[in-house]
Amino acid sequence: MSAMPRFAPRSDSGHEFAHDYVRLDGQRIHVVSAGSGHPVLLIPGWPQTWYAWRHVMQALAAHGFQAIAVDPPGTGFSDRPDTGYDTGATAATLHRVMTHLGHATYQVAGHDVGMWVAYALASDHPGVVRRLALTEAVIPGLAPAPSIFAPPGENIFLWHFMFNQLADLPETLIAGRERAYLDFMFQRWSWRRDRVAVDTYIDAYASPGGLRGGFAYYRAIPETIRQNQQRAQRKLAMPVLAIGAEHATRDAPLLTLRDNADDLQGVVIPDCGHFIMEEAADAFIGHLLPFLQGGV
Repeated sequence: MSAMPRFAPRSDSGHEFAHDYVRLDGQRIHVVSAGSGHPVLLIPGWPQTWYAWRHVMQALAAHGFQAIAVDPPGTGFSDRPDTGYDTGATAATLHRVMTHLGHATYQVAGHDVGMWVAYALASDHPGVVRRLALTEAVIPGLAPAPSIFAPPGENIFLWHFMFNQLADLPETLIAGRERAYLDFMFQRWSWRRDRVAVDTYIDAYASPGGLRGGFAYYRAIPETIRQNQQRAQRKLAMPVLAIGAEHATRDAPLLTLRDNADDLQGVVIPDCGHFIMEEAADAFIGHLLPFLQGGV
């Protein structure tokens, strides 16, 4: 297990982060919560951890919500099983976490790979997820696959999809050089890098099994695509908010859901890169909070 991320246990607003572990079938899932009230599950993406949601958690806690951020299996302080990284399996695990915590229904927000998982969770458990917020990704199996012959500039956010799926080679090349690899990502995907907790995430993915756990979500993409082709046969019925960033995916989150949700709205946040909850926290919360309040 890696060292505890750098964070202040209490923010200026006075809402503490409570850390806990939910044990399922011998596997530990790290859960961090703030506030009390209406539950909202927050799912981070790669290469981040629960910590990406810290600003959102404080805002939700201040407005009558219980914010519940997780380290999905294989990431952060959660255990790193050998299997179960397709979005259906991960979504099922996180739903069991919420059930264990006593929440029969809840709202969900997902970022990056967490957006893939959040979509699967909402589709596979339609009576459970009351509202769904998705940000900064396209969903394998719903969005068209990018061409390998596209100009490099057009694929700057996507080239790692194939690299991360390779067996063994990424770990072989990156082990001991985690900072160089991840720093490349944070430098090119962010617009306001100074607001992103880069060191915290590099520490997490440099810990034993961290690379393998993160890459496992990419290696499961073929199975995730197979599942999503089935999920696409039925549209999401709950309200869905798709949020993109001006200097990252722009309106791609909205476009990837336009044929897959009955009640869909979208927004693009300006002056922001991929790590949207940190780079433009106030603007992001300004859209997310009213949307979630509409489901209370």
